[in-house]
Amino acid sequence: MSAGHIPFSHKGRSAMNATPSKGSIWVMLKQIFNRIPSRWKFSSMIIFIMIFISLLEFSIPQLTQYTIDEVIPDKEYGSLIWVGSGILVAAILLALLNFLNSYIVSKVGQKAIMDLRNGLYDHIQKLDMKFFDKNRTGDLMSRLTNDVNLLQQLISSSMLQVITDTVTFFAVAVYMLFINWKLTVVLLLTFPFMFYMTRVFGKRIRLSFRSVQSSAGEVSNQLQDSLSGMRLIQSFTNEEFESKRFADRNHENMVANIKSVRLRSMFGPLIDLMNNLGLVAVIVFGAWQVMQGEFTIGLIVAFLAYLRLLQSPVRNFSRVISIVQQSAAAFERITEIMETQPGIKDKETTLDLTEITKQIEFHAVDFAYDEGVPVLRNLNLIIKAGKVTALVGSSGAGKSTVTSLLIRFYDPQQGTIKVDGHDIRDLSLKSLRSQMGIVSQDIILFNGSIRDNIIYGKLDATDEEIIEATKAANAHEFISDFPKGYDSQIGERGVKLSGGQKQRIAIARALLKNPQIIILDEATASLDTESEHLIQEALSNLLENRTSIVIAHRLSTVQKADQIVVLEKGIIQEKGTHEQLLLNNGRYRQLHDLQFPQATPNQKHKPTEQKPFRS
Repeated sequence: MSAGHIPFSHKGRSAMNATPSKGSIWVMLKQIFNRIPSRWKFSSMIIFIMIFISLLEFSIPQLTQYTIDEVIPDKEYGSLIWVGSGILVAAILLALLNFLNSYIVSKVGQKAIMDLRNGLYDHIQKLDMKFFDKNRTGDLMSRLTNDVNLLQQLISSSMLQVITDTVTFFAVAVYMLFINWKLTVVLLLTFPFMFYMTRVFGKRIRLSFRSVQSSAGEVSNQLQDSLSGMRLIQSFTNEEFESKRFADRNHENMVANIKSVRLRSMFGPLIDLMNNLGLVAVIVFGAWQVMQGEFTIGLIVAFLAYLRLLQSPVRNFSRVISIVQQSAAAFERITEIMETQPGIKDKETTLDLTEITKQIEFHAVDFAYDEGVPVLRNLNLIIKAGKVTALVGSSGAGKSTVTSLLIRFYDPQQGTIKVDGHDIRDLSLKSLRSQMGIVSQDIILFNGSIRDNIIYGKLDATDEEIIEATKAANAHEFISDFPKGYDSQIGERGVKLSGGQKQRIAIARALLKNPQIIILDEATASLDTESEHLIQEALSNLLENRTSIVIAHRLSTVQKADQIVVLEKGIIQEKGTHEQLLLNNGRYRQLHDLQFPQATPNQKHKPTEQKPFRS
């Protein structure tokens, strides 16, 4: 565990089904406190300031009492200046200390929140693909932004107020018992009812806020889906349909918010009612004591000021409780993520994969994304190092799943996958994945410049290395034609580029990484003839002297592969070279005849003239 991170428990719970932690308000405050740098030094400073503030708060009623009981009856005109100066100095010091206290707590709290958000993001990046399959992007974004922001709001103001008010409450209560225990006991009779209402409403408010934040996550999901798919929405003229879907999610969020507001609106007035009952007790019983000669007028005025100090924490807490409970609900949602452990992770001791000289072996591999729906069944496959292996078959046959297992996005339920005799579960994830480069049909590019996307393959690459990679990928020429060249912005997901340009940038990125294993997943599908020709040349450079796995529907692109594997329903139907498989008259021959129906019987046994990946 890295220094400064919350010591969350690790129970491997599902992020969406975890049970909220009991006593999570105190757990939340404790774990946020644990993230504060030099927390004991900071705590000592805050406690000292709060004690000084409490003393100043006590001094003003004392000076008021002295003025009423001593200065006025004895007509001590000279004392008025000193009393007024004392109250003024106390007020100025209170303002300065409250500012200092608030600033220090907010500054330190912001650092704790920054650390929490960084820790949450780091943890999410370590989670496996199953987690992202089950959890929506919008909801995860909501937890990283909205939920953490709620904690930020708590720390910025509310937490300081809760701590200060708690200290003030007990200090004032003790002092009031000392100066008049009878009146204080009468007053405190209302407080058990206030604490009970706080507890009852607090639980309900937290549950209501959890519904609010869950519905806010659904709104974020809807936004993420619709904004990223705006081209599709507008091309199908489905704006009204999407507006209706968004309105439904927004309405659910509004209903949850109204329920939350109703609870808060009921809670505040009830607390004020209890406070006013306490005020009635002080005025009536205190006046009776004054008339009996047990109490002075100055003392009862001071007592009313102390009553304000005593009731202020309760009144403030009635306002703050919504923020506290909202933050507690947010903290539970954050904790759910932090307590979710990846199913794919390194063992305590791992090996580093530095070179692949022999082969990749799948032995008796069974895999299913969902229980009872097998994708691969008893897969046995050997991929020779430095050779090209092509995976062909119908959609859903399991071709892409083979590569996902090799990268360890998932682990098989049965069987083993070995690289040069090493089970990939014994290899470190970083060393395994660093040896792999992927170019797929669905190219992922980040919003930024062309240079930013290319150097993602090697973050410390020089300009010379970048240009060398783009030339090999047949991309340097079109990049140079842009007004800003490599610094040109490509838009979200590369929207400003054509499909062929995206592919060539992806190939340049893979070339810059210089991996030993290359995975091409439908890399030339849906491209025009000119783009495909350029990309075929670039791919030939990419595959040279590397272990290559090519997934393709178009058989013309894999005819010169060293090994072609035909998959259907997760089972290897046949494997061999292009010529061997044609002679077998099996599933590969059926696929070939479907794609080349114009070929004569003699031509069917010959490779087509389209340039393959390897010459």
